[in-house]
Amino acid sequence: MNKLYFYGIVFFIIVSCDLTAKKSFSHIQSYTLESAKLAEGKLIRIDSFPSENITPRPVDVWLPKNYSDKQKYAVLYMHDGQMLFDSATTWNKQEWRIDEAATDLMEQKITKDFIVVGIHNIPDIRWHDLFPEKAMDFMDKEAKKDFLKKAEENNMSTEFKGDDYLKFLVTELKPYIDATYSVHTNKENTFVAGSSMGGLMSMYAISEYPTIFQGVACISTHWVGAMAQENNPFPDAIFGYVAANIPDAKNHKIYFDYGDQTLDRQYPKYAPIVDSLYTNKGYSIENFRNIHFPNTDHSEKSWKNRIHIPLTFLLKK
Repeated sequence: MNKLYFYGIVFFIIVSCDLTAKKSFSHIQSYTLESAKLAEGKLIRIDSFPSENITPRPVDVWLPKNYSDKQKYAVLYMHDGQMLFDSATTWNKQEWRIDEAATDLMEQKITKDFIVVGIHNIPDIRWHDLFPEKAMDFMDKEAKKDFLKKAEENNMSTEFKGDDYLKFLVTELKPYIDATYSVHTNKENTFVAGSSMGGLMSMYAISEYPTIFQGVACISTHWVGAMAQENNPFPDAIFGYVAANIPDAKNHKIYFDYGDQTLDRQYPKYAPIVDSLYTNKGYSIENFRNIHFPNTDHSEKSWKNRIHIPLTFLLKK
C-alpha cells in the first residue's frame, strides 16, 4: 500500500473520530454568565447538563483570565458548584472565592494553570448523590438492618446515587470538558475537591477511579456520614470502605482538613483514624495531608480562607 495513501486514511479516521466526538456534544448549550460577580476570569454555564445517570443540573466552567486555546490547562472538578464564585447568588451569601484564590496562585506561578468545573447540587437529593455508596457494603449487618428500618419508618429514601454520580462525572461530564476546552486529559492533571459530603465524594472519586484522578481535596470531610447520632453506624462503614480502597501512594495525592466549630466539631476525633489508614498504605507528607484548623467552623467563610492550601498541595508546579 502506498504510504501517502495509508497515512491519508489514518488522518481521515482521526479527524472523523474527533468530529464525531465533538458532534455528540452539540446538544449541550452553554453561555457566558455575564451576571456573575467575579474577581477575574469568566464563567460559562450549562443550565441543565444532560445525564443518563443522575438528575440533570447546572454545571459551571470557570476559565482564568487570558485563557487561551494555545495552551493546555489542568482541570479541577468541584462539588456544590453554586457555592464557589458569587456570594450574591448563594443561599447563605457566602462563597469559596475560588476565582480569587486560583488567579492569585497562577499569577504567582505557584500552581500550574487550571480551570474549575463546578457541579451544582440539588438540595433535596444532595446526600444521596454525594454519599459513598459502596460504604454500605461495609456496614455491620444488624446496624444496616436497623438503619433501613428507621429510614422506612421515616419515609426517608435510601436510593444512594454515589456510583451514578461518579459515572456522570467520569463518563459524561469529563469527556465533554476534554472535548470542549483546551485541557490536559490525563490523570496527572485531573483533580476533585469538595467540602462536607463533597469531601466524602472526593475521597470516593479517587478510590473508585484512581486511573482518572491524581489528587483530591476533602475539606471538612463529613465522616459521620449523615446526621450525628449515638451509635452511628456510618463512620465505621466509611472507614471500612476507605481501608479496602486506598489508591496507590506512588502516584496520588490526598488532602484532608477539618475545623472544630459548629458541624466540624464532630470531626477531630476521626483524624487519628484517617492518618493511620493512609500512612499504613505508604502515604507521607509528600502526598498526604490531614490538617486541623482550630477555631474554624463548617462554612464557606472558613473554607475560602484556606482553599489556597489544598490548591497549592494538589496543583503545585
